[in-house]
Amino acid sequence: MPEAATTELLTRELLGPWVLDVAQTKVRIAHKTLWGLMNVKGTVAVIEGAGQIEPGGSLTGTMRLSASSFDTGNKKRDDHLRSADFFDVDRYPTIDLRILSGTATDGDIQLQGELTVKGISEPQALVARVVESTPNSVTITVDTEIDRARFGISWNKIGMIKGLNSVHVDARFTRAV
Repeated sequence: MPEAATTELLTRELLGPWVLDVAQTKVRIAHKTLWGLMNVKGTVAVIEGAGQIEPGGSLTGTMRLSASSFDTGNKKRDDHLRSADFFDVDRYPTIDLRILSGTATDGDIQLQGELTVKGISEPQALVARVVESTPNSVTITVDTEIDRARFGISWNKIGMIKGLNSVHVDARFTRAV
């Protein structure tokens, strides 16, 4: 989508409140493990989310994920991800993203936010791309990399887990009623 179209979308067609359609939103994760020899992939369930586009194009939003919902297809690994070694879901049941601002540039939407994992909040810059837009729904994709150590997740038996976690989000928002 060209920059002018994205800017117009934010300032005219999509003004107002939006609700995340959790049934149509997918969060996928991937991480190289075993010294980079194996790529572990999985999903995380989205609990809720919302967005707001104000006149002039300012954009804010939220997305809440269930930390206990990590699913890599391996029960033993998933139970370990839920433990205190990783996400400590008994103490920190959610992962929260707050979008503080968004600006349309070069066909994308530059988002500035704050990601909270295990009670630790860190600034997060994201790039969203609008992939579908109707008067009552908008779908965006976001690809980013997260450094788990920034959030106190440092378990790494004999150096098996290195590098960043890749995160891909397909988020569908519908106009709030």
